[in-house]
This record gives sequence, C-alpha cells and structure tokens, in this order.
Amino acid sequence: MNKKVLRRKVLQDFGATASETYELLQYNENVFLSLGTVNHLSIPLPDEPFVAAWEKYALEAKSQGVYATLRENLVQLQFPIQEGISTTEGYKAVVNAGGELTQGEVGLCLEKPELLELIIHPSSAGKIPLIITRHRNDFVSLVRALTMKNEPKPIPDSMGAQMISGYNNWGRIKDYRRMWGSKEGKWSEGDWQQEFQRLIPQKELYQDRFIILSNGFYSAVQASELRLSPEEWREASLVIRREHECTHYFTRRVFSSMRNNLLDELIADYMGITGAMGTYRASWFLRFIGLEEFPLHKAGGRINLYRGTPPLSDGAFEILKILVKASAETLESFHMRFQEKINRPGGRVKMLLALAQLTLEELAFCDGELSLKKLMRLSIK
Repeated sequence: MNKKVLRRKVLQDFGATASETYELLQYNENVFLSLGTVNHLSIPLPDEPFVAAWEKYALEAKSQGVYATLRENLVQLQFPIQEGISTTEGYKAVVNAGGELTQGEVGLCLEKPELLELIIHPSSAGKIPLIITRHRNDFVSLVRALTMKNEPKPIPDSMGAQMISGYNNWGRIKDYRRMWGSKEGKWSEGDWQQEFQRLIPQKELYQDRFIILSNGFYSAVQASELRLSPEEWREASLVIRREHECTHYFTRRVFSSMRNNLLDELIADYMGITGAMGTYRASWFLRFIGLEEFPLHKAGGRINLYRGTPPLSDGAFEILKILVKASAETLESFHMRFQEKINRPGGRVKMLLALAQLTLEELAFCDGELSLKKLMRLSIK
C-alpha cells in the first residue's frame, strides 16, 4: 500500500475527519532524509571541530575547577543574571563583540559550583560536551546566562536539559586570531578586521554545540509514580536527558532535522528510557508527556508543547493523542520481542535509524512492528 494512502487510512480508522486528516498528514510528515543516505554510516560519526576546544577545557578543569574554567571561556558567565543587563554597553561589548571585561564586573554566582561537572560524552553522533549540575537553581542560572542573555526569564519546572547550538565562542575566535597573526607577521587592526569578515561565514571555526543537564526528576514526574527511590530516579533522569538530547544531536547531524514534533520526542524518549533502563515502557513515555490518564492530557504536560505551528485543531489534537499512544505501545511490544538484539552493540542506533524512517501513522498501524523489523536490517559499520 502506498505510504500516503496507508497514513490516510490509519487516520480515518482512528476517526479523523477530512480536515483533521489533512492537518495530521501535514503535521506528521516525515522530514528526515531518505534511507539511502544513511545505509552505510560509520558510527560514531566524526567529531565536529568544536570538540577539540572543549577537550582542552575539560583538561583545564581538572586543575583549576570546572566553574573557573567555564567562566574563563564562556563570556556570559562573567555577568550576573539581571534584568536589562543585555542592553548595557559593557555586556554588548563583551558578549556581542568579544571585548575585554570591565574591571570589577560581578560574574554569575552559582550556589553550588562544586557540584558542576564538565564531561566530553562519546555519543553516536560524535563527542558532545555536557555541562552537568545537580543543583536546580544553578541549572536555571546557567540556562538564563547562556540562552537568555543573562536576563531573568522564566524557565518551566519540567525543563531539565538544554542543548545550546550555534554558540559564538570568543575564545576560539581569539585562538584563531593568534594563529593567523603568527602566520602574517606584521599586521594592523584593519588587516584583522578584513580577516574577521572572511572568518564569519566559516561558522564551524567558532560556533559550538553543547548540552546543559540537570538531575532533577525527568518531566517533573515524581519517583513514587514510577516506584523508584528518589536517588534512583535522579540518576535515571540524568541518563534519560543525556540520551534524549544526544538523539536530537544525532538527527540534526544525520538527517539535518531537529524539531519540536511528537515523532522526534517519541524517538528521543525511546532512546532515553532504553539508555537508562535497558528496556522500554510505554507507560513511562505517556506519563512524561502528560498522557498517563489517556484520553485526558495534563494541562501543563509536555504534549502541549508539540501541537505545531499553527496549532492543530482540537479534533486533530485528539487524534494525535491516539496515534502517540498506539505508537508507544507498538514500540514497547517490539522492544520486548527483540530486546536482546536491540541491546547488542549498535542495536539502539539501528533502532533510531529505523524509527526515523517512519511516521506516527505507520507506527500506530497494525503492521507497525513489521515495518520496524524490516528497517532494522540497516547496514552499519
């Protein structure tokens, strides 16, 4: 059966009207690249250029401490969280233009800097720097500093991880300037400005990607809801977040896509749950997104963040909830049947690649497990 015909049939079987079917066909369109481009991937992928600088930071952190190292290299940490600070001349000169810090400037104050960790994590998509804090207020401060221009904007309680992409690393720019200057011999400020303009389009030479993680309860779900101790759940939450964000990193590098979409979240949470627990539990995923009382959904549940732009109509959203639940149940059944194979080296990456070729309609379909089984035959070196 043609893919689009099948998808339409599944939606109609689940009760979607013609207009709701149209909405969901658009929302659930798989934007990942074709399977042919990933059929012979070599895993892990090669490291991106920024990794070398962060490996140096991790080495420095062993002798001078994590926070001191990060503060020296991430200029936003040299400023406090303060309303309006991003509009000040001193802030703009340092953060936007790479200028020198004004003497006496108060930096970012963390409550428990000793709990900060800097790890270069070997993910399937290549190494990725992780900044880990086990103190909630410090996580909030770091996210505000590095993604909100040090402004005290609100951060939802359910948020416990943040991937930073396209971070302009002035330390790498200054290193580039030193190397360029040593080759040039005599040069003027005007010469550097010309070279800087040539550097700007080469973003791989100065832009970084890294992840901030906390060990707070994942999706604000309490340990008692999962019959775990608080300590067990905090450690599992950290792994789920790490694997979830690394999955987004993988799809960004391999498929050139990283969206606020429920298929992406289903895949990322699958990788997170299996990475932390060794198995997959659909009930956990449904609880994480706010569907534990299906067909009802939590008013503040994560599922509300993935309604699309423009948002799905109420009717289409109800069908989407049915699709998501059925897809999660397909995943659980498939994982239980093939858990030994999936848990072999490379198995979880094969599963990720297989899931990336499907839509929610195909996963929710009665033959969803068969589709996954066929796609798991990917050849990965």
